[in-house]
Amino acid sequence: MASMIDGVDQRTQLVGQNRLELLLFTLGTDQLYGINVFKVKEAIPCPRLTRLPHSHPVVRGAAHIRGMTISIFDLAMGIGGRPVEDLSKSFVIITEYNRSVQGFLVSGIDRIINTTWSDIMPPPKAAGDNTYMTAITKFDGALVEIIDVEKVMAEVVGSNETVSDELVEDYASQNAESPPHILVADDSSVARKQVERSMEQIGIKTTIVRDGKEALDQLISWADSGIDVSKHISLLVSDIEMPEMDGYTLTTEIRKDPRIAGIKILLHSSMSGTFNNNMVEKVGADKFIPKFSPDDLANTVQQLVAEWKTEQMPD
Repeated sequence: MASMIDGVDQRTQLVGQNRLELLLFTLGTDQLYGINVFKVKEAIPCPRLTRLPHSHPVVRGAAHIRGMTISIFDLAMGIGGRPVEDLSKSFVIITEYNRSVQGFLVSGIDRIINTTWSDIMPPPKAAGDNTYMTAITKFDGALVEIIDVEKVMAEVVGSNETVSDELVEDYASQNAESPPHILVADDSSVARKQVERSMEQIGIKTTIVRDGKEALDQLISWADSGIDVSKHISLLVSDIEMPEMDGYTLTTEIRKDPRIAGIKILLHSSMSGTFNNNMVEKVGADKFIPKFSPDDLANTVQQLVAEWKTEQMPD
């Protein structure tokens, strides 16, 4: 099964073209789920698991894989379903999210499909804010759900939204007189709250949208109404993986429109990999940082805000 993922580093040509590859899997029913291949390091039959005392019920144990001890999350339990019962027939998807490596226990691996972000849609509004879906798509007539893995991980291991006291004191005082305003685009409800809370602590106002299409529509709407967008917001903080339009495509579209082309763009993603820094330069973003460190985000945003303030000064 690991061979399905071989060569992923050579697939970077998909990035920046609003395309992606999804690894499809099941969680004990016929329902198909998907995960971006760029977040997958390996997919293997479930190895022997060692129980971890006093761990969260979703953590089924730890496994020693390729020289690393990795926590294994039961993904079905993580989204409120029944636990995987027969480990001997199950699989583990090894992933890298938010600067950490973990495994997700699943019932079965289906296949890898090549698709486009324009075919990945937000979950229906009726699903509410507590849904574990971050997006949906269709393949061969079947519905594929993309799970908000960041939400699952936050509920199991917690999330840190607290900026260091010294940074709060320093940056909040810098921003007190004229609070900067930033636009934030992210399809994960947990990630949106993390960014919003971190920015509140350092005195930065946020407008929040759920994906790249919404972000572009908001920017164009401001421009159409006569607002000088480069003065209205200090920068855009955007996720990379988002339904309908990814962060790379969003950046490319922004740079095409002279009314909004000058805004600063920070790409902020749970996807890691050296290709991100190359893509930042290719599409014209200002910077990339991986999720999620409140201090790293605060420092980077404040640096870009300071550059924006300097650019706004009259000659």
